Amino acid sequence: MSVKIEDLSKQFNGVHAVNDVNLEIEKGELFAVVGPSGSGKTTLLRLVAGLEAQDKGHIYIQGRMVDNLEPAQRNIGMVFQNYALYPNKTVLENIASPLLVRGARLQEAKKDVEELAAKLGIQDILDRLPGEISGGQQQRVALARSLIKRPLVFLLDEPLSNLDAQVRFSARKFIKQLQREFQITTLYVTHDQSEALAISDRMAVMDKGIIKQVGTPREIYNKPRDEFVAAFIGSPPLNIIDVEIKNGIAYPLDIPLQGRENSVIKIGIRPESIIIGQGYNQATVSELEFSGGYSVAYLKIADIELRAVLSSSDEVKVGDSVHFAINKKGVLFFE
Repeated sequence: MSVKIEDLSKQFNGVHAVNDVNLEIEKGELFAVVGPSGSGKTTLLRLVAGLEAQDKGHIYIQGRMVDNLEPAQRNIGMVFQNYALYPNKTVLENIASPLLVRGARLQEAKKDVEELAAKLGIQDILDRLPGEISGGQQQRVALARSLIKRPLVFLLDEPLSNLDAQVRFSARKFIKQLQREFQITTLYVTHDQSEALAISDRMAVMDKGIIKQVGTPREIYNKPRDEFVAAFIGSPPLNIIDVEIKNGIAYPLDIPLQGRENSVIKIGIRPESIIIGQGYNQATVSELEFSGGYSVAYLKIADIELRAVLSSSDEVKVGDSVHFAINKKGVLFFE
């Protein structure tokens, strides 16, 4: 076990930012913590880093309790949202700075910096200042500065949020490849659920200081533990509606749901599980959102509006009356 978090709690002004959290992160694992703003994920990261002191509980890094150790004594690397590079130092000096703090001379550190910079594809900008390079390059410099210390644990706090959409996609692939190559245990905090799904080996969904569910991205997407997790994970968001079961059919939709006779229940329907042009359900297209490779249609049926993902071959327009079916594998039940 590389990181173990045991009964960890932290309050600010009487409000639990982290509330009795228990987590175990395997050695070499990329573990993401995802949740909405204010869920406590960054506080959790800061507690592991030693930038905040917990009110209760314990933190272990490779079996050693680090509760009373300063950040510098925990042998961690951390990349913040704003990268925090020294503006008046070159890229080489920025990357080398942790070694210089430990007493190394710049000429001694230069070889290690050049080798690491080559792996990160930034060997050609070592003589530039941070203000003279792009956001994606600044991110790689920040990553290199943390990796040069050979930390036991890598902590990333919203590292892609300052990048534009195009760079963000390539950057998350780069981080995943980098983590796999270095086999470094990584705790990755983000509010972007699609980012967490794409990048993590396992992930935790957090809300109001509580860990709601832990699992692989596939497990959490396909088998969310509760309504919050189901609604938060997935894009476009899950449709959550109340239906009445009569004679094995969920009304006002036509979904066969045997075994739940004569009851009113709440169900979730993934937008990609709605199939336009098939089935007996009929709805009016109230709105369309074009997203490049696919579109999202808003389907109005009775007093319900559903989001449905359309393929490029589905040609509908606002105001059309359409039939649709629902793949039962994409239906979730909430008691």
